Amino acid sequence: MTAIADPKAPRPPRARPSRLTTRGNTELYGWVFMRASGVVLLVLIFGHLFVNLWAGDGVKAIDFGFVAGKWADPIWQVWDLLMLWLAMIHGTNGVRTIINDYAERDGTRLVLKSLLYLAFLVTVVLGTLVIFTFNPCPDAAPDLLPSFCTAR
Repeated sequence: MTAIADPKAPRPPRARPSRLTTRGNTELYGWVFMRASGVVLLVLIFGHLFVNLWAGDGVKAIDFGFVAGKWADPIWQVWDLLMLWLAMIHGTNGVRTIINDYAERDGTRLVLKSLLYLAFLVTVVLGTLVIFTFNPCPDAAPDLLPSFCTAR
């Protein structure tokens, strides 16, 4: 039979973190960033949903042509870029906090955070490239182009 330790019994003191593991104000800045970016993300996301779903013809109107027309306007490129970057930084910071809270071994924490930062970097770089290099009318055979592209 296994004995369960008394939850009210005093615990042995924890070792103080070394100077290398002390985070200083980084956690405070992360906490403040999460609150501020959450508010900005709400505005960006609901603006995105309003334009894409309610202002137009609803979800049935969202297709390649809709996105191409939207990204032809620099305002929507910047809007979507801000939404991508803030969402990725916000989410990465949240997962980083979870890893710090639950990964007990330093090696595990290092591997998980390295994978997290790599996923962040790949997603942000590819997303940014797609937003700014998107060309709905490339040089191709006219029968392969969308209907809104004029023949060259």
